[in-house]
Amino acid sequence: MQYEPVNLTSNLVTLEPLNAAHLPEIRLAAQDGELWKLFFTSVPAPENTEHWLQLALDMQAQQKAIPFAVRDNNSRKIIGSTRFCNIDHQNRRLEIGYTWYARSAQRSGVNTECKLLLLTAAFERMECIAVEFRTDWFNRRSQAAIERLGAKRDGVLRNHMVLPDGRIRDTVVYSILQNEWPGVKRNLQYLQNQYGE
Repeated sequence: MQYEPVNLTSNLVTLEPLNAAHLPEIRLAAQDGELWKLFFTSVPAPENTEHWLQLALDMQAQQKAIPFAVRDNNSRKIIGSTRFCNIDHQNRRLEIGYTWYARSAQRSGVNTECKLLLLTAAFERMECIAVEFRTDWFNRRSQAAIERLGAKRDGVLRNHMVLPDGRIRDTVVYSILQNEWPGVKRNLQYLQNQYGE
């Protein structure tokens, strides 16, 4: 399950392998909507953005993640971030997570196109047998977005994580299996066309 980080491009967005040069634009994107104030997200506050980016790059160096910056193809601005994470090479599994978008990019078709790019790479290039999504129990919008993709809910990991503010998070787990990918891909392409009209 080898994969070299490369640009992934669709009509609306380009996923660029995250690097230190993205720092100023990532900071600006997170400020659009002050997303770090949502207690159930992992969006970096302006003063924590450099640390957030360094952790992402450290995970990549350890071959535990492949982080991306999300660039809007029309405005050429960075509008968020996402990544492959919890990469299990032996069992050909990974998670798509740490996803967030600037407020102005939400409900615009961006998430659909990003997930189509990432899932295509995971199943068709990396030959994954399963792709997971995880989200906070309280992040209902994220759960709805994951379900809209066609992922199925596996369950809830109770008391799964102790967060920096001390809250103990329950994590909702979803997955898409290799044999489900053709149907999910068709659904995502349908949704993509809906946004394109």
